Formats: sequence, structure tokens, C-alpha cells
Amino acid sequence: MDHIDERIIGQLRSDARISNSDLAIAVGLSPSACLRRVRQLEARGVIRGYTVVLDSRRARAGTVVFVQIALERQTDECFSRFEKAARRCPEIRECYLMAGTSDYQLQIVIDDMTEYERVHRNVLSALPGVARIQSSFTIRPVIQSHQ
Repeated sequence: MDHIDERIIGQLRSDARISNSDLAIAVGLSPSACLRRVRQLEARGVIRGYTVVLDSRRARAGTVVFVQIALERQTDECFSRFEKAARRCPEIRECYLMAGTSDYQLQIVIDDMTEYERVHRNVLSALPGVARIQSSFTIRPVIQSHQ
């Protein structure tokens, strides 16, 4: 990646809906060269996709819950089993292996506490090797970066 690729990525982070013509002007390339660069970034997996960012209050997107999971044992087999099971759970939006007091940080989105109880009981507690679940409910976003 060179400085032009970085400028392209910066512009797309700012506005993924920018037209190729406007993107080309912003980064100082011809439209064909710009499109070729974007396609190369996509083909190399640098750009994995494009997404829509919702305003949760306007779209009624639910409440974000951050869940810390501690496993019973920290072995490669336990990590692999947990991660394989977590990937199959559509309720889990994001999952990170962590350093610190918990092994994993999950992000889920719920509509209400009845749904959270269902997710806690039927999804989170059923994941293999779970020793402890600690959940934090968000009040509102302050800074959201979708990079």
C-alpha cells in the first residue's frame, strides 16, 4: 500500500458512497486509475466490504450489550471450540479474543430484557467452556468509529 491507497481508504472511510469521479478528484487520480486502485484494494482484501451505519435511536436498532466471557480453561482446544460455536450465533455481532480479566469480549444487540434473558440463557450460557458471563448495557453511543 502506498500513500495514494491510504488516501483512497481515508476518503472511503469518510464517505463510502462517494462517486468514483469525486473520489478520483479527491486523491488526484484519473477516474479509471482510481477505480482500478479500489478494485485492487478489494481483491487483496484490504477493503472487505461496505456497510450501513444506523442511528440506533432513529432505526430502533436496539440496545448494544458488551459481554465479557471467561472460559474455564485457556487452552488452544477450548479457544477453538468457543470460537467455532460463537461464529454460529447470529446474535453475536462481534467477538474479540482479549488480554486481561476476560477471555472474550462480545457485542450483541437486544430489543428488550426478555430478549436478553433468552440470549443469556440459550446462547451465551450454552457456549462451550464458559465459566463466567459479565454483561454491560450501553446507555448511548458517544464516539462510534466504523473503520
